[in-house]
Amino acid sequence: MATQEDRTEETGRNQDGVPWERQLVEKLVMSATREQTRARRWNLFFKFLILGYFIALLVFAFWGDSLTEAEAHLEEHAAVIKINDVIAPAEQGVSADQVIKGFKKAYKNDKVKGIILEINSPGGSPVQSARIWSSIRKMREEHADIPVYAVIGDVGASGAYYVASAADEIYANESSIVGSIGVRMGEFGFVDTLEKLGIERRVITAGDRKSALDPFMPLQDADKAHAEKMLAEVHTQFIDAVREGRGEKLVENEEIFSGLFWSGKTASELGLIDGFGDSHYVAGELLKVEKKVDYTYEENALDRLLRRFGVGVGEALARYSIESNLQIR
Repeated sequence: MATQEDRTEETGRNQDGVPWERQLVEKLVMSATREQTRARRWNLFFKFLILGYFIALLVFAFWGDSLTEAEAHLEEHAAVIKINDVIAPAEQGVSADQVIKGFKKAYKNDKVKGIILEINSPGGSPVQSARIWSSIRKMREEHADIPVYAVIGDVGASGAYYVASAADEIYANESSIVGSIGVRMGEFGFVDTLEKLGIERRVITAGDRKSALDPFMPLQDADKAHAEKMLAEVHTQFIDAVREGRGEKLVENEEIFSGLFWSGKTASELGLIDGFGDSHYVAGELLKVEKKVDYTYEENALDRLLRRFGVGVGEALARYSIESNLQIR
């Protein structure tokens, strides 16, 4: 006796008379529909997840900051602004813009009795350091009733000391490293390296001195003299800033501006600092306040995300523009 499956196989149709090809297509369509429905659900889930993430960032960015500011207005306090990294453009260290924004925020609060600039940095960019120095000096003139104290931790050298000299007074620890008032430029020379490797270097320039200080070419006396002159100009600006900031407190000593650095103890003897103490000492003994509030400007998560999103969109648009212009026509 033939079964239903045997009859379907012989006729190519099921018991309802539907061809097997149609059955297969229907199954494929149903399967695809289920997969699309599942994909839409997951897509919707991830969209809500991303939306929730953005909402959380917004709440953290605005509600969190408002709580900090509300607390800061309750009682008199010392504003603390920290430089705990190399002084450099944004994303490479502590930038001038970050420090300046911290100062501006502190000056807006009428409960701030003084500003403590906490420094633990080996220095960095002379441009960023000079910007911070000139901005602090200008803001000090505009807010003469609010003193600015620099407190050096482990290190306050080179560009970091440049910045510290803009304060009313500088304090450090006896073992802090202070000074290094100088400017340097360093690189390696690979004059014979390419020849030993059998590599030919080809450099084409417009301008006789465009390849000055090329690490794969011998150092020319004229190029060295030019670099030394440039460094001397920057060094002079550094010296002038320190002299203006420290005034008559400095002890006349030919080694102060030689680029050497000293312990806090010797720095005190040379007039580079005013005394020994940390932020607690400055707040309690000099400003006569118990509370300290951190005003260090830090880019919040939302700002970083939006900036990176903007960069990503910009790069995508640039690539699209380039690709569209490179089409074969």
